[in-house]
Amino acid sequence: MIADFTELRRKMVDNQIRTVDVTDLSILEAFLTVSREDFVSEDMKALSYLDTDIVLCPVQDGIPERYLMKPASLAKLLQLAAVKSSDVVLDIGANNGYCAALLSKLAGAVIALESHKFLFECALEILERKQCDNVVVIHGPLEQGYAVGGPYDVIFIEGSVDFIPQGIFDQMKDSGRLVVVEGYGNAAVARIYIKEDGSISARCAFNLAVKPLPCFLKTPGFVF
Repeated sequence: MIADFTELRRKMVDNQIRTVDVTDLSILEAFLTVSREDFVSEDMKALSYLDTDIVLCPVQDGIPERYLMKPASLAKLLQLAAVKSSDVVLDIGANNGYCAALLSKLAGAVIALESHKFLFECALEILERKQCDNVVVIHGPLEQGYAVGGPYDVIFIEGSVDFIPQGIFDQMKDSGRLVVVEGYGNAAVARIYIKEDGSISARCAFNLAVKPLPCFLKTPGFVF
C-alpha cells in the first residue's frame, strides 16, 4: 500500500500542530506544503509524520546522534520566533534542511548552518532539488554561528542547549530575536531573547522537551 503523504501532512497539521495552539496561518501552510517524507531515509518514510523525533544519524565514531524534531515542537518554536517575510534567519543545527525548507516559506532569506558533513550534504541536495532558492547551506561549527551573513533578524537553534556563546548573541540585529530551548526533558524551557538598543532581554515562553544539540552542552567536570 502506497502512503498518501498529502493526507498524512494534513493529519499532522490538524491533529498534532493545531492542537498545541499553533494558529499562525503561514506556519500551518508551510507544514502542509513541505514534504517531510523527503527529509528521512527510505525505510523511515512511512513513519515521517508520526508525533515523534526521528533519528537522522545514529552515534558514529564518537559523533552523537542527530534528530529531526517532532512537528508539534518545531511548529511551536517557529511561532514563537514570529518570522516575517522580510527577515534574514540563521538556522543553527539545520540537520538535513527540513526546518530551513519551512523557514524558506516564512522568511526573506535563510542561512542554514550545519556541522555534520553527511547532514550538510543532504541539506544541499534536498534544498536544491526543492528549489529553496532563498536558502544558503553553510558547513561549519555550530557554536560559532555565521557572522559573515549577519546580523540576523532571527536566530533559530534546532535543539536544546546548556549555553549560548556570546558570539552568537553578537550576530543578532537590533530588534532581532533568538529562539532556543534551554535544559533537558520536560523541565526544559523554550526561551526567546530580544535585542533592543544593544541590550538583550529574555522571556520564558513554555516548557518543551526536545533533543539536545551536542556542541552546546557543558562538559562534565572532574569530581573527586
